Amino acid sequence: MSTSNANFKNKCVTQVNCIFCDSLLCTRGMKAVLLADTEVELFSTDIPPNRTVDFVASCYSTESCKCKLRDIACLKCGNVVGYHVVAPCKPCLLSCNNGHFWMFNSDAVSTLNRLDATGQCLNLLLWGDLPELDDSENEESESPSEEECIR
Repeated sequence: MSTSNANFKNKCVTQVNCIFCDSLLCTRGMKAVLLADTEVELFSTDIPPNRTVDFVASCYSTESCKCKLRDIACLKCGNVVGYHVVAPCKPCLLSCNNGHFWMFNSDAVSTLNRLDATGQCLNLLLWGDLPELDDSENEESESPSEEECIR
């Protein structure tokens, strides 16, 4: 995906929870906008949220683009919380994007801004400060304590 990391390095890292049952869904969330409609805000992550969500139904596309999408639901309560971009379309790949393929609907999740390693309330963790991921990493390797998060 065509990602300009410089555009996103100063965005806050968020913890994303299911709004229906308060279950932790991911610890590497980013506030984002829908590429096909920038009026729609959502949250995204770069790591598959293993053991917190699962696919429901089959793939579909929207009228606004030809990306193949598949809804994801919280494993704890079963409510749909977002979708996975299974196969992005060419226009979306070529547009300015953050490279994330896991999206959370803003009306289905609550978020907490994470704190940096100092733990000071005013020092939020930024995407540019996160370590680079290798292909073997997943959500399970990163679980912040309650002290690392702030509403």
